[in-house]
Amino acid sequence: MQNPASTLPARLPVGADIVGDGVRFRVWAPVARRVEVLIDDTTALELAPEDDGYFALTTDRAADGTLYRYRLDRGPLLSDPASRFQPEGPFGPSRVVDPGRFVWTDADWSGVSLQDTVLYELHVGTFTPPGTWASAMRELPELARLGVTVIEVMPVADFAGRWGWGYDGVNLFAPTRLYGTPDDFRRFVDQAHALGLGVILDVVYNHLGPAGCPLETFSPAYCTDRHDNEWGRAINFDGAGSGPVREYFVANAGYWIDEFHLDGLRLDATQAMDDASPTHILTAIAERVRSAAGGRRSLLVAENEPQHVHLVRPPARGGHGFDALWNDDFHHAARVAATGRHEGYYTDYRGTAQELVSALKWSYLYQGQRYRWQSSRRGTPTFGVPPAHFIHYLQNHDQVANFGYGDRLHRLTSPGRHRALTALLLLGPQTPLLFQGQEFSASAPWTFFADHAGDLASEVRRGRQDFMAQFPAAAGVRHRLPDPGDPGTFEACRLDLTERERHATAYALHRDLLALRRADPVFAASRARGVEGAVLGEEAFVVRFWGGPLGDRLLLVNLGRDLILDPIPEPLLAPPPRGDWKVMWSSEDPRYGGAGTPPVITADGILQLPAHAAVVLAPAARGS
Repeated sequence: MQNPASTLPARLPVGADIVGDGVRFRVWAPVARRVEVLIDDTTALELAPEDDGYFALTTDRAADGTLYRYRLDRGPLLSDPASRFQPEGPFGPSRVVDPGRFVWTDADWSGVSLQDTVLYELHVGTFTPPGTWASAMRELPELARLGVTVIEVMPVADFAGRWGWGYDGVNLFAPTRLYGTPDDFRRFVDQAHALGLGVILDVVYNHLGPAGCPLETFSPAYCTDRHDNEWGRAINFDGAGSGPVREYFVANAGYWIDEFHLDGLRLDATQAMDDASPTHILTAIAERVRSAAGGRRSLLVAENEPQHVHLVRPPARGGHGFDALWNDDFHHAARVAATGRHEGYYTDYRGTAQELVSALKWSYLYQGQRYRWQSSRRGTPTFGVPPAHFIHYLQNHDQVANFGYGDRLHRLTSPGRHRALTALLLLGPQTPLLFQGQEFSASAPWTFFADHAGDLASEVRRGRQDFMAQFPAAAGVRHRLPDPGDPGTFEACRLDLTERERHATAYALHRDLLALRRADPVFAASRARGVEGAVLGEEAFVVRFWGGPLGDRLLLVNLGRDLILDPIPEPLLAPPPRGDWKVMWSSEDPRYGGAGTPPVITADGILQLPAHAAVVLAPAARGS
């Protein structure tokens, strides 16, 4: 039995939805005169046309688990643009999924707060040897013990091939079959919530993957050539036919929150989401995410290369209502400080003590100044925006892979410098992000990998080689870089989680710093009101965390040689009233592989700051 014009409720505007005792199929296909759904590739049922190019059908000949495909004007079989699952990948049939069958246990979960967030970026396929939701779920208790509060999962929308980063998704509603079933994903989130961990998902709304995408077959209006896009054709958010396109992407944002109980989204490359509509697509997405959260606190993070601060301002003040922005400025300055190299897109950074102090005080370093690398101005002012609204990192999926052989930062600098910069990251007032394996100095590299075939595979390989050409040091080896299409490249990136024990000093460093960040009220207070800092030497500086009645904290960082100051003409180092400064924490503690820490400020008032070290000082009674 079928009902071409059913008005039964559905969860999504398009797709296959369980409604009563049947399934409603609905698709936007303005290019077609006839649309059929093939049930199990055998039974063809015709959808009825609706207004604005939509077609719909409700039938009891399908149910949860049914495989189906669409056919336009008796053409080839196509996956559903809003498929909830592709068990055989983008080129196979779609499967009807009943999201209501999963039994959630997180009714008491209230969401996540930016103020206390520590992010952990995770790629499901390489986080564990099996590379599945089930195996990743078994590691959640350890992440909670480490001090992580929110897991940021790299994109999972299904894509062509057997491995990939996920940024070339083509079935945007279908969690990739490579990691398990949709219910496996739900189980992962449910368990995370039981352990007090939030989960947000990285989504890509600025372009579509190059292989297996059905969207433009259903309507060319999904994409446009009116806007530039370095990853392919831009999404059409503001041109002719953009209404259903906007509906599709806004619905997708709400879908992950509603049907998977996710705590928010991280949007990739928002600068490539051009939109001149009265309501920008980013604002519409933010509104849908908040609505779908149903009262739970949600987190919206944007990657925005031009550094447009208005994304985190409310719509009433001309913003888009996001919560946080990635900050490449901090990463670039810290990496140059660690390695001494400022080639390629690091050209406009020197890694100086002043840059690092300014990054902690103001987050973005470039707030409208000339940026030589791009021959234009970069950034917008951050004044008045609390530091917690900016995400700081020493590693992320892009920055580790974007140079050489994908070596982690700890392999590119001295152990002492790495420990000191880790302290700066994890105690700073901005919201920190760790990339999987960073917490135990993983030996596994992180390089770009993508499983494409034929000419596309060759284009991807050449594209990575051309990208590396901006780094003169890589010019001689770029043709010997790991091949993204080689299965060995993917396999080499899998973490060895036994290194948590074998690299125990690195793991202890991260665990203890996160405990200090969490437990010390002075460090916590800085996330709202900021810090002050001063340069002490060529590669040394101090950051003062204001504590009021609790007493201040000093973080002294020295990335250069031993530093001795006698006298100390810096007000931020003045002793607390009727007291002295005493070492509260040191990166040179032998527990972290350090050599120990002598008194930093001696009894006669001389500053002795060891090389390649970070030290936290707290007030103490004089003479204690």
